[in-house]
Amino acid sequence: MTSPVSPSDHVTPHAALSTGQQAASRHAVWVGAAAIITDEVGRVLLVHPTYREDGSWLLPGGVVEPGEHPDVTCRREITEELGLANLPLAGVLAVHSLSPHHPDIQPGALFPGEIRFVFDGGTLCPDQVEAIRLPREELSEFAFLETRDAVQRLRPVDGQIMLAAYRARLGNTATAQLADGRHIFDVPALDRHDVHVRYRPLWDSPLNRGPVPERLPVQQAWAWCFVPDGRVVLVADPGPRGALPMLPGGTVETTDTTPEDTLHREAAEEAQLTLADPVRLGWVLDETGEVYGGVGPNARLRLAARVTAIGPATADPATGRPFARLLATPAQAAALLGWGPPGARQALLAAETARKRWRLPMARAAAIEEVPPEGMRLS
Repeated sequence: MTSPVSPSDHVTPHAALSTGQQAASRHAVWVGAAAIITDEVGRVLLVHPTYREDGSWLLPGGVVEPGEHPDVTCRREITEELGLANLPLAGVLAVHSLSPHHPDIQPGALFPGEIRFVFDGGTLCPDQVEAIRLPREELSEFAFLETRDAVQRLRPVDGQIMLAAYRARLGNTATAQLADGRHIFDVPALDRHDVHVRYRPLWDSPLNRGPVPERLPVQQAWAWCFVPDGRVVLVADPGPRGALPMLPGGTVETTDTTPEDTLHREAAEEAQLTLADPVRLGWVLDETGEVYGGVGPNARLRLAARVTAIGPATADPATGRPFARLLATPAQAAALLGWGPPGARQALLAAETARKRWRLPMARAAAIEEVPPEGMRLS
């Protein structure tokens, strides 16, 4: 009966190597650890090191020291770089393998390769942001950035790692496994469509629950559109800097009799949704109407509706291109929309409305999925 062997034994017989030779023959790489940390509206924290000649930025983190576990490294670096002690890590979002021949590696650099762990550092409240203190000899500044802006400040491969890790957190997918910035296995929906958080400062505004005052024109109608399992449909509009998610709906046109007519029309055009029983949740005040040509104060209506059918994907008449159609829990949708705490409260209100009005379940935590191109049959 033969003894079991390891893969390395097929290269050189184990017994023929001394202990030192065995150690020298093993593949050696650097190990790093970093964290995705966001503010309350989903912008990613980057730091600007003083020692990088190309001026590129980094996620908080650093080099794993001998004998140190990556999670210990990550906590230590967060404390040293940001002055934030005992920041909890929620899990590993990505594991990345960088090869010595990658284009981002300077020619002639003594670089054996790197394995990097990216952890979920959670969301900082305003008081924690105020408490950040940098070691000025190492880091000159920090910033919370939309991911589309963050990738411009990172080296290309670092941007790919950041996006994959952050999307794993947003999409509730398994740990992203990457090699040279690319997914090794199936590409999740958010990565496949290059989806970014749609941060807009306007959504710090509260949701007004009463009727829209007569003096305020309704310029927009968007809805939380629920499928039978309690998830909602998001649409993501592709563009040169990535796809931005939004709720189905749009601008109220002069041909629309009511904002509900706007919702039915836009949901059909953008996402091929058939809706039933839309109900008004409230409205958000837009004080300037700048995006509508400076029309002045107006109301942006928020509704909930039940999806009764999803048809095959087609091009949106207004843009000439098909939108990605995503299924997410209301909480995931709020995070992708970048509305911060007001958005989270609105998502909860929408889910409670769907439960009471249509007896839909509260959506279970699950990975964000794409609606199939052929559409879906709904029970």
